[in-house]
Amino acid sequence: MHSTMIRSICALVTFILAFNLLGAAQDQDSTASGQNSTSVSRGVDHLLNYLNMAGTTKASEFRPLTQRERTDIYWKTMANPLGYIKAGFSAGIDQWKDKPPEWQQGTSGYGQRFANIVGQYSIQRTVTFGLGSALHEDNRYFNSGKKGFWRRAGYALTSGILARYDDGSRHISVSQLGGVAAGAFLSRLWQPPSQNSAGAGAVSFGITMASNMGFGVVKELLPDLGRALARKREKPTIDAMQRNPLSTQ
Repeated sequence: MHSTMIRSICALVTFILAFNLLGAAQDQDSTASGQNSTSVSRGVDHLLNYLNMAGTTKASEFRPLTQRERTDIYWKTMANPLGYIKAGFSAGIDQWKDKPPEWQQGTSGYGQRFANIVGQYSIQRTVTFGLGSALHEDNRYFNSGKKGFWRRAGYALTSGILARYDDGSRHISVSQLGGVAAGAFLSRLWQPPSQNSAGAGAVSFGITMASNMGFGVVKELLPDLGRALARKREKPTIDAMQRNPLSTQ
């Protein structure tokens, strides 16, 4: 329970950061310096890539990926700094909890925990990429375009276990399930005795899949909240212009 609470807090922090990044991106002045705009845009790109989102594209606007596009997304995902930042935080939490105890404390213990998380993530993404390419499955998240919270939430939750084929139809994602399972179970090969059982692998698999489904709701609402934040930031500027119209001439 304590671990679940910590993970939820970390997810919430990521969620809030996402809103601010998207809001900042949409609030950029077209005449602002190119350097600042590029920096913010790069940050938003990293965020959307980390969350495996097709930007703000709606499901009705889906088009199949080319293999070159799949490969480009894969390499960007593997090099995405947000993934390593999250791994660092997760390793710190495991270090604090002394999990697994065999790795002990200190720099060496933290390094093992960090490498473990990065290893699991790398296996997961690589297997998902390979299976997705072979089966023509697209695991990116597309905004539902639906109305009503519960309809959108239902779509978001099921998106954690579904993928789109080239024709746009959605089916159980063999590549996603296979990738998560590979990361969860193959990582048992380097885990110490307290964590190298099939049961521990099953727990890891379940937590990751549940997390993927839960984050679907975040992905569904993220563009809306980003736009709302952008409008909120724009309002003071508009009010100032109305109070002093000569300043715009």
